[in-house]
Amino acid sequence: MAGDVVELTDQNFKTEVLESDVPTLVDFWAVWCGPCKQVAPLVEELAGDYQGKLKCGKLNVDHHQQIAQQYGIRSIPTLLIFKDGQVVSQVIGAVPRSKLEGEVQKHVA
Repeated sequence: MAGDVVELTDQNFKTEVLESDVPTLVDFWAVWCGPCKQVAPLVEELAGDYQGKLKCGKLNVDHHQQIAQQYGIRSIPTLLIFKDGQVVSQVIGAVPRSKLEGEVQKHVA
């Protein structure tokens, strides 16, 4: 079941991600990126499966370069998991759901 995925921006990143009271999975993507299109449905599924335990968000690196640069995003898709304002996990590239979910499970209660 697909869940809500927050559209992240340079403006709301601090509030939505760094100050979140639950771990947050951030999908750094761009419209022109093929592998990003493969990852997007997985992020939506995880948002639904872990509702209340995990927040999921997408940040378009073309529109919000400040945050992407701040976290050293050089290739997309890059997925970062934040907990208590810190990056606790990183997955680069289009990966199977099992790999992504394995990373998520390490950080959700």
